[in-house]
Amino acid sequence: MSGGAVDAWQVSAVASLVEELDKKILVVLRDGSKIIGFLRSFDQFANIVLENAAERIIVGSSYSDIPLGLYIVRGENVVLMGEIDETIETDGLTEVSNEEIKREREAEKAADMAKGEMLKRMDFLED
Repeated sequence: MSGGAVDAWQVSAVASLVEELDKKILVVLRDGSKIIGFLRSFDQFANIVLENAAERIIVGSSYSDIPLGLYIVRGENVVLMGEIDETIETDGLTEVSNEEIKREREAEKAADMAKGEMLKRMDFLED
């Protein structure tokens, strides 16, 4: 792509955010975090401002929203962004307290680490 084509694509992509203004959106970040909130503003770099933002943590079929308030996300950290259909956004999920979801997330991380350790110990089977 020539420099002009890249610029045109960037302008087109960022301009498409206009359609999402004042809507509830989900933003997935590079670190895997899921942030929900109402899109209030953005700039040419796709930096966005979310109002009533919360980090949604999902573990298995449980979820909890940790309030963040007014939240700014740098465009370079955004992996995925889209409007949330509020009629089905939590279908199949059970809301739990923030403390409970944090405990569940830690237990999930510990189980993943234990699984990784077991797989490392079984490397000899591949030879």
